[in-house]
Amino acid sequence: MSRVVVIKLKELLSAKGMTIRKLSRLSDVRHSAICDLTNQKRINVHVHHLARIADALDIDDMNEIITFEKIED
Repeated sequence: MSRVVVIKLKELLSAKGMTIRKLSRLSDVRHSAICDLTNQKRINVHVHHLARIADALDIDDMNEIITFEKIED
């Protein structure tokens, strides 16, 4: 069994009624980077991007943004 990283931005944005574009403006992270994170298309995640996104979404617990899930091999 192995694990995958899951970025939960789609759920967070929906819950907060926020668009990717608005999050991009508030966090000063490129729209395309947030779009890729939201759609699980980005392999590398910059820690400073996560910090800016957390600030913009007023999140203190990184587990609200990123988690690990077990997958069967």
